[in-house]
Amino acid sequence: MRGRGLRLYNVIFPIWLLWLVPPVCIASLVGNFLIDMLVVVLTLKHLRVELRKQLVEDVLWPVYGCGFLADLAGAALLLASQLIESDDGWWYENVQYPVAYDPFANIWSFLWVTVGVAVAAVCIYWLDRKLALKNAALTETGKHKLAMSLAGFTAPYLFYLPMKWFW
Repeated sequence: MRGRGLRLYNVIFPIWLLWLVPPVCIASLVGNFLIDMLVVVLTLKHLRVELRKQLVEDVLWPVYGCGFLADLAGAALLLASQLIESDDGWWYENVQYPVAYDPFANIWSFLWVTVGVAVAAVCIYWLDRKLALKNAALTETGKHKLAMSLAGFTAPYLFYLPMKWFW
């Protein structure tokens, strides 16, 4: 008896992944990279650091990766608001629903999202300072200022974007 050959299509990149990762995510990846590059280049120019292509490349990729990790920390806090439940409905009405659809609906949802953005910004600073810029050819002051600049300008302010505008 002759066995049929086993065929495995799309094992590395299953086609259904396109549904889970919509084109908006691709635009986000490109947008984050361009913003990170702009902040790195402008901050280095402001610090009067000689802009060498190698320095920018050495700094940019680790900064880009650390930025996504930091954004995940802030997003985890926003996700936590969706996982908490209360019996009286207060949490749903004042935090859970507004955080997901309109952070400006009340002070509680606004504060929750603000803490999420702040957590991400602190993580951006810490990860960039301790990991991404560890081996960069910059002074300690330069590393601090670049990490502060990245934390301030690349924090995930889009967390404030009301989803009710799109639904």
